[in-house]
Amino acid sequence: MIFISHRGNTDGINVKNENKPSYIFNALKRNFDVEVDIWLIDSSFYLGHDEPQYKVDINFIKTKGLWFHAKNINAFNELLSLKSVCFWHQEDEVTLTSNGFIWTYPGKKLTEKSICLLPELNKVNNFKCAGICSDYIQNYYNDFIK
Repeated sequence: MIFISHRGNTDGINVKNENKPSYIFNALKRNFDVEVDIWLIDSSFYLGHDEPQYKVDINFIKTKGLWFHAKNINAFNELLSLKSVCFWHQEDEVTLTSNGFIWTYPGKKLTEKSICLLPELNKVNNFKCAGICSDYIQNYYNDFIK
């Protein structure tokens, strides 16, 4: 099972710190992968959900364990050329990630190749999937290692 922190959150939603590089590194240090929102504006990468907020460099982009949610087509195109783990979606039921997983919108059918997004929104309790992405990823991890 792949455990992915949603925007760096591990123990609940913390909007103030989401997508902040130091917050993301904290989740990585706790041995979680991290889904990160990313933009490409004027040849520079920025993290942020609704807008570009935190400028990052290519070394950040190459950090192992990051799953980039491209927020604009330029970011998606550049991330693909850099062979980063990335995907593009808006409200699609599923989207294919660059590493071959099915990023699955909350509440939609899961498969063995699915990453279950935000299961807490729909009280998912049957995880027949490849991974989970959650704001409460520590809880899911704890449940699986029991």
